[in-house]
Amino acid sequence: MVGDPDDVVEARRRGASGHRALPHTADVRIEAWGASRERCLAEAVVGMVECFADVADVRPSSVERLRPTGPGDAELLAGLLDEVIYRMEVYGQVPVDVAAGHVRGPGGGLEVRLAVAGLSDVEITGAVPKAVSWHELRMGPDPYGWSCAVTIDA
Repeated sequence: MVGDPDDVVEARRRGASGHRALPHTADVRIEAWGASRERCLAEAVVGMVECFADVADVRPSSVERLRPTGPGDAELLAGLLDEVIYRMEVYGQVPVDVAAGHVRGPGGGLEVRLAVAGLSDVEITGAVPKAVSWHELRMGPDPYGWSCAVTIDA
């Protein structure tokens, strides 16, 4: 991404995945990147969770499988993050680990596996996300793989 610090650019050249949070008025902006679309999506989820919870020492209590869809990559990203927020609000589940990959066989598509713990089992360190903003939402291939940026309303 343009304007990245040299260490981020160098890590991306080596194929590293990652994310970072940037302050954005009363919200937070998440930037994520990965060698593949799937890795970029997983990093975006992890980045969003890290903005409000410390899950480093939390063990998951179950694994949830999602099959997000969307007409484009940005819509897929927004839908996935919205689903994570929904699961926090309705079921009290917080992802502590995320993996994404292609589904083999008929229908194919994307599957995201969320290793989740109860919201009451994690240390809350910031405002819990309320929604995904469509303003300046982007996701797509770049010179080092894939990258995305999204603003999260807290």
